[in-house]
Amino acid sequence: MRTAGLLLAAGAGRRMGGPKALVRPTPGGPTLLETTLDRLVAAGLEHVVVVLGAAVEEPRAVAEAAGAQVVVADDWDEGMGASLRAGLGHLAEAAPPDLDAALVTLVDLPDVGTRVYRRVLGAGRGVGPGVLLRATYQGVPGHPVVLGREHWEPVVATARGDRGARDHLAAHPPTPVECGDLATGADADTPDALDG
Repeated sequence: MRTAGLLLAAGAGRRMGGPKALVRPTPGGPTLLETTLDRLVAAGLEHVVVVLGAAVEEPRAVAEAAGAQVVVADDWDEGMGASLRAGLGHLAEAAPPDLDAALVTLVDLPDVGTRVYRRVLGAGRGVGPGVLLRATYQGVPGHPVVLGREHWEPVVATARGDRGARDHLAAHPPTPVECGDLATGADADTPDALDG
C-alpha cells in the first residue's frame, strides 16, 4: 500500500500563544512541525503534504527544507475540516495515480511518533485504496487516521468545522489500531501540555 503523509498544521494556536507548527517544546530545540516531519519520514512516508494557514512563510520554509509539499488552506480559521479538504483535495489532483492512501495526523501530538505511524501503516498492508484505519489509545480513537483513496472525495464533501472526517468515520467505522502502549495520543493545546 503506497501512502502519503498528510500533516495538518494550519491553526493559529490561540491557547498555545501562537501557531503550533512553530512551537518549540524545548527552548532551542526543534519545532513541533520539524519533529513531526522527521517522524513521518522515518516511518517511511516518502511523500508528505503539510497544510498551513494561520502562519505560512516560516513553516513553509521548514516544510520545504524537509522535502514536504505545502498546501495553504485560506479558510483555515473554519477549523480542521478546511485543512482536511485542502490537503485531500490537493492529493486527489496532484498525487501519483498509484497512491493508495493518506496517513492524516496533526502537528500538536507531541508523543505520537514513528512507532505509532509504522504500526498503523502496517495494519493496512495489502489492503489498497479502500483502507480505513484509526489509531486508538486505550480504546479511545485518535490520530493518525489512514484514509484510503476511495474515501477522499466523500471526506472532502463532508468535512466541516472542527469535525474533520468525523461524520464520514461515523458512517464508515475504521479498523482500530491500538497504540496505547506507544503513546497517549493526547494533543497539546496549551504550553502546560508540553511540560508533561
